[in-house]
Amino acid sequence: MANVIQQMEKVTEHSAANLMADAGVDVERWNRTPDEATLRKTVEAIEARNVRVILVDSAEDALRAVVDLLPEGAEVMNGYSTTLVEMGFDRVLKENPKGWRDYHAVVTAENDTEKRHALRRKSVAADYFLSGVQAIAESGEIVGCDKTGSRMGAWPHAAAHLVLVSGTNKIVPTVDEGFRRCREYCLPLENQRVQRTYGVGSYIGKHVVLDKEDTDGRVTLVLIRQPLGY
Repeated sequence: MANVIQQMEKVTEHSAANLMADAGVDVERWNRTPDEATLRKTVEAIEARNVRVILVDSAEDALRAVVDLLPEGAEVMNGYSTTLVEMGFDRVLKENPKGWRDYHAVVTAENDTEKRHALRRKSVAADYFLSGVQAIAESGEIVGCDKTGSRMGAWPHAAAHLVLVSGTNKIVPTVDEGFRRCREYCLPLENQRVQRTYGVGSYIGKHVVLDKEDTDGRVTLVLIRQPLGY
């Protein structure tokens, strides 16, 4: 398994570095790595909101942590996440070393549009739902944004276990700055990605903020000391 994980880490055509020029974003402002004191303060603030944090040094370590969090044979669903792709989780999921029930494969295999939409709605209540994040406030709130809500719907309650992945480049001073990061950085980059992939534009239709989790052990954030995703 270790060798498989070591081969997974990658940068793709849809990584932020390959979208920035056309997106016209302020990289200096929105893609910074915090100092150690800020990072530690942020981790403490997140955990005070009943979200477990696993702080790792690399994408390889993050992938190993995610795989360890998913039990043998578990029902697993993931929303699209550049961070997950850069970690190599999509390829590990395809290899499926622990016999997971891959809900995403079920959804994409359905050719009937209405049935596929119904499956996608049900998928947010998977046993384990994986997602990237768009911003993390130093005060501990975790911010997500999405066009339709298919990636965010699992966050507040639906998923039995929510596993979030993020580079430390998502950390910003406040929740308001998190919303600005969504609008001024994440959206332009995502717009470039979907235009190149599907030939259409994107917009922010939904925001979700994890302020405090009520259920012990439900939410885990794997936080990576690398500028992954956007």
